[in-house]
Amino acid sequence: MNKQSAYSILLFYKYVNIPDAQQFAQEHLDYCKNLGIKGRILIADEGINGTLSGTVEQTEQYMHDLRQNPLFADIVFKIDEADGHAFKKMFVRYKKELVTFRVDDKDLDPNTLSGKKLNPKQFYEQLQRDDVIVLDGRTGYEYDLGHFRNSIRPDVESFREFPQWIREYMSEHKDKPILTYCTGGIRCEKLSGFLLKEGFQEVYQLDGGIVTYGKDPDTKGRLFDGKCYVFDERISVPINHTDEAIIVGRCHHCGKPSDRYMNCANDACHRQHICCEECDSMHNGYCSEQCASL
Repeated sequence: MNKQSAYSILLFYKYVNIPDAQQFAQEHLDYCKNLGIKGRILIADEGINGTLSGTVEQTEQYMHDLRQNPLFADIVFKIDEADGHAFKKMFVRYKKELVTFRVDDKDLDPNTLSGKKLNPKQFYEQLQRDDVIVLDGRTGYEYDLGHFRNSIRPDVESFREFPQWIREYMSEHKDKPILTYCTGGIRCEKLSGFLLKEGFQEVYQLDGGIVTYGKDPDTKGRLFDGKCYVFDERISVPINHTDEAIIVGRCHHCGKPSDRYMNCANDACHRQHICCEECDSMHNGYCSEQCASL
């Protein structure tokens, strides 16, 4: 790790049955606060999903301590260098689902049903097939900032809208190979399993998600255009580290190429939108004239 980077950002998840998950969530919150890290961790009966920041020493201690629990002995952490915290507070919450899918089907357990995992090199090779369908497992606004080339943009605003959208718009592709991907991998664990339950014959998922793909020395993020949206104060991170990198985002106001995501200055709106520097200055950080006038 670069000695100049005093902080680290961790991204991690694991589907595993957690006994008395609500109590575990409370105890984990106390532990995180005592350690001094900041971030957002979700605990459910089905596992853990988190992203947090802290000094290198704090995050190394967190990884060590979590792996001491037999439930998480083999958990995989994605690590980014940072100059400071990526969060302002520490949240640990209990939820019914790690990612809100709302499909009442006990067979949709990622530990028993999910698409075949591909490492970045394998995924890159599959991307170049003529017959493959590439499905972005994130929301539309995440796709707009950056995505794999020739992938399908899902017309969804939340993950729980995927089941209906797939049934309405993807059924014609059941006999074709489907490549799924998301930010860190957790959404595709369930999405790929759902596709298999719906009768899709050949389903794959990018192991470790986009963030792992961008760190792979073989692919160097090739065929990913734009930036990857992340759920912390960085908002976005570069993925394609080659001279093929391009900007695909468009300014909400003028339509010019931009990869600057920001929140509307109106706290009652707080809409996230892509905005170039010129329009940011012109509109004073507001997403619309209506928000500016309130």
